[in-house]
Amino acid sequence: MLSDYLAYDAFALAELVRTREVSARELLDTAISRAEAVNPAINAIVLKDYDAARERASRFDANMANGVNAAHGAHGQDAGGMETAQTALAGVPYLIKDLGAAVAGLRMTMGSRHYRHFIPADDAPVVALAKAAGLNIFGKTSTSELGQMPYTEPELFGACRNPWNLDHTPGGSSGGAAAAVAAGIVPLAHASDGGGSIRIPASCCGLFGLKPSRGRVPRMPAAVVAGELGVDHAVSRSVRDSALLLDLLAGNADRPLGAPGTFLAASREPCKPLSIAYVTEPMLAASLSADARAALEDAAQLARSLGHNIEPISLGIDFASVRHAFLTLWSVTAEDLVLNAERITGRKPLRDEFEISTWAMAHVGRKLGERGLPAALEEQRRITARLTDLLSRYDVILCATLAGAPIKIGEMQPTPAERMQMRAVSAMPLEPLLKKLLAEAADKAFSWAGCTELFNLSGQPAMSVPLYWNARGLPVGVQFAAREGGEATLLRLAAQLEAARPWFDRRPPLINARS
Repeated sequence: MLSDYLAYDAFALAELVRTREVSARELLDTAISRAEAVNPAINAIVLKDYDAARERASRFDANMANGVNAAHGAHGQDAGGMETAQTALAGVPYLIKDLGAAVAGLRMTMGSRHYRHFIPADDAPVVALAKAAGLNIFGKTSTSELGQMPYTEPELFGACRNPWNLDHTPGGSSGGAAAAVAAGIVPLAHASDGGGSIRIPASCCGLFGLKPSRGRVPRMPAAVVAGELGVDHAVSRSVRDSALLLDLLAGNADRPLGAPGTFLAASREPCKPLSIAYVTEPMLAASLSADARAALEDAAQLARSLGHNIEPISLGIDFASVRHAFLTLWSVTAEDLVLNAERITGRKPLRDEFEISTWAMAHVGRKLGERGLPAALEEQRRITARLTDLLSRYDVILCATLAGAPIKIGEMQPTPAERMQMRAVSAMPLEPLLKKLLAEAADKAFSWAGCTELFNLSGQPAMSVPLYWNARGLPVGVQFAAREGGEATLLRLAAQLEAARPWFDRRPPLINARS
């Protein structure tokens, strides 16, 4: 077993495998040992595929001994003898979020009772690319049901918990991925983001989380829904792991490792002084907490000290319109995955197979979504144009990731009265009642998690960076966004911030107690 496993990021672990200091099987066994030690406390991994992963690791080691790269049956170099990005994470244990990213032959529940027996026949592109790179998938991580909520408390599996404080959420919907990384099971894990689901859990768990530009990482056609809000990538402990994985997923896999123009190269380049628009507006939230404001001001001061120009601005956006557009698109997605689930599973969806809030949102989508979709898409175009114009004058926007620190488990669950209202509205979906229900549910969710959705609508890249912990020891991330295609700018800045305020060795109490 690798005794100092937590001291390495994925890039460094793969180097140990390449140089034969550690075998892929030893690395996997260490990750599994970590999972077995901490997962009972955090409930992050909801499906184990240990035996198949052990077989893959053993084959990988045998191929390595024969001078063959196990990821794709070829030597791990390009024609010029240089190592390529495609082999740079080979042999590293990896976890896939149990939502959307289908793994052929493995159950994909999406946190829902209806999907609990669904087994996809094909890999999603993000999974196929991870496998081709030699990442060894040994389990799947928890998500809120169908990714609907910004916390991870599916009725099917129970609440996933934050390693920094088990009474608090790790965020969502990629909460299981973030909890697993923060708890030291793996150094990075697959995550997806349709409204903040990479950045929210990254903020809650003290991790780096980059949402790429729309279309940067290929997705299955069935995953591309109205508004194209969702993207795939990861949460990680180091910036370079995120950059390298993005190279693997976005078309740079066969280029020499760290070649000019790659995302890994960008993470290694000096960050020139940037013009940063500093936004303290709460966006879809009603207000920012003292923790969120303190984290923002801390980040702004740090950026100034590094030579960046910080200019406070107002975004000049009608956030009520943003909210309505986002909720319309979100409800249409819910309708597709709930009321039209038969096209995926071959089984008619039943009311008792879904959480009441998900079922109610699907009915909002059916009743209001289709009619409101053209206006929502037009509003999305206006928002995108406004942010595109703003980012032609500034390099980066700095704003909050969340309106506050991680909330407590159960804090945002529907109350008994709210559940009763949802049942009534689902049974008799009258438009005025649906609108009232949607507004009340949105007020509740956006009060904490209303700062990320804007950049899903615009499609621009955005990242949450872990620079601040509050007085209770809970992480509070800050968000940076760049113009479309500007991931390299964000990665240069992130690496600079990481060097100035290192976070890699900050470990939650759970790790220290169980290492």
